[in-house]
Amino acid sequence: MLNYEDCGIISSNYHITTGPGFKPYIFYHTFAHSLLIHLMQDTSLNSAAVKQNRFIVYFLLLWALLNAVQAFTLEIHADEAYYWVYSRFLDWGYYDHPPMVAVYMKAGYSLLHNEFGARLCTVISTTVSLYLMWVMLKRYRVNAINFILVISGIFVFHIYGFTTTPDAPLLFFTVLFFYCYQQYIEKDSFKLALILGVVVACLLYSKYHGILLVVFTLAANVKLLKRGSFYAIVLLALVLYAPHIIWQANHGFPSLSYHLSERSAEAYNFEYTYIYPLGQLLMAGPLIGWLLFYKGFKAKSQDLFTRTLKVNAIGILAFFFLTSFKGEVQLHWTLIAYVPLSMIVLISFAQSGIKPAWFNRLAIINVVMIVILRVCIIIAFPPLLKVDAVRSFFGFKEWAKLIREKAGDNYVIFNEGFQNPSKYNFYNNTTKGFDYDARYYRRTQYDIWPIEDSLQHKRAYVVSADVPMNGVTNDSLKIDAGKWYMGWVDDIRTYQKIDFQVPSYKEVMAPGANKTFNLAFTNPYAFPISFSNHNVKHKVFLEACIFKKLDQVSQQQADSTFNRIALKAGETGHFKFNVTVPKQPGRYELIFSIRTEPFVGGRNNKIINITVE
Repeated sequence: MLNYEDCGIISSNYHITTGPGFKPYIFYHTFAHSLLIHLMQDTSLNSAAVKQNRFIVYFLLLWALLNAVQAFTLEIHADEAYYWVYSRFLDWGYYDHPPMVAVYMKAGYSLLHNEFGARLCTVISTTVSLYLMWVMLKRYRVNAINFILVISGIFVFHIYGFTTTPDAPLLFFTVLFFYCYQQYIEKDSFKLALILGVVVACLLYSKYHGILLVVFTLAANVKLLKRGSFYAIVLLALVLYAPHIIWQANHGFPSLSYHLSERSAEAYNFEYTYIYPLGQLLMAGPLIGWLLFYKGFKAKSQDLFTRTLKVNAIGILAFFFLTSFKGEVQLHWTLIAYVPLSMIVLISFAQSGIKPAWFNRLAIINVVMIVILRVCIIIAFPPLLKVDAVRSFFGFKEWAKLIREKAGDNYVIFNEGFQNPSKYNFYNNTTKGFDYDARYYRRTQYDIWPIEDSLQHKRAYVVSADVPMNGVTNDSLKIDAGKWYMGWVDDIRTYQKIDFQVPSYKEVMAPGANKTFNLAFTNPYAFPISFSNHNVKHKVFLEACIFKKLDQVSQQQADSTFNRIALKAGETGHFKFNVTVPKQPGRYELIFSIRTEPFVGGRNNKIINITVE
């Protein structure tokens, strides 16, 4: 079984100083010491092999140093802050992702309460991942210089060398999966099968994309079905993954609904498909990406392991290409394909002995370009701050503190998505920042956490991006990233957790036709709720909102009978809402929204797809 101490990555005398004087070089020095001892202590190696290992040592130390510096100097990214809030509510599942990223955050942040702590596990695990790739490739006599130039030239590896998102543990467990699988196909060992069962479960706990590795590995080696130990892998993985499946069932399978239904409900745009291959060339390396694809797809399988690498690389890239015909594919989703792709290319270089004479020069330029970009981000090179993805790393620490000074210890409600309330929470070490998910936005984990329950009928500070709220926002804050309007709201009354259920989520209707939707809903709160507007400060309305793509084209308000509904905790209610669809043929989305003054109204059901024809 893989043991970090045996690998020398974490030695028995490994310590991290957590005081306010901590600097990343303390981590780097300890890590470098243990790595150097391990790779150079094998006296059985000949002088050539020792020289190869020495190159790898220097590379891994520089890799860890660059990632540590960037992890320490850059502010928390919006997505990272969101996953940090995950770690404050540890659970077996979340709306968007499985929980491994929360474990990464919890482990690192418990040692260091800053950005570096939130990224500590990523910095360590990505370096361990590259080391394990080298261990797997050494048996194919892969040249260390080739390894360094190819691996350090893959742009997507740099992105997840220091940022903690679900892709960080996914990368680590992908490499660990291949590491264990390489041994398992050579030796049908029940012990290795148990290890693989744990690794497969960790893959799925990292990100749902991990299932692709399992599927394509089996496709490359169907003879695994004849091994009795293979079924031990499947059984153990399912047992270990069962808590997440149970969590999904208890919450109405929100992740399946979001990833398979709501996220793919958007109309197809040809841009999604033609941008995909261009984006993958960038992810693989701005100058060498095309060569990796050419060499990787052309390479001949030397054995069962290399065939598995090739099938996974091509299969995963092809899968997401086909997915682009349904909706947008984010470029980093293919991260796990670059592990087998880079390995098969390096094995091909070693086996054929043929590498383009100009490759080293081009690869060095490729690496230098990426490193310069990373250094420019670290020093906040002004032109780069105009790019949204880069600007998110700057200015929000002060922004969060300024809002906290105005709001004090009260709850703060943001109306612009999960990113900024998460940054507010991270930099103030609190969970009193709340994301009010408006009807035109998607649902998030904030609709599940108990934060909304705690702010009911309390005074809260409201922060609105770009657009002021009439009668509420009498204060403002402007930084380079944007302008926010702020003010106080007394006696907060929201119903974000109400989820209307309907018999069908697909309807075909005639232009201008009417349909009565029978809405069923349960009070999910631990206290009674009432939609009455009698003697209340903020009135509540139920509205049917019809969208065409991102534009709201219709808004219809329910009659006052809705305001007579009152439910005890856990009680189920019903309401019939007659909705008129647009006269113009086309595809629309119907959202039922509970709007409480002064807010714009939330999203209170899964999208209902309506085709008018």
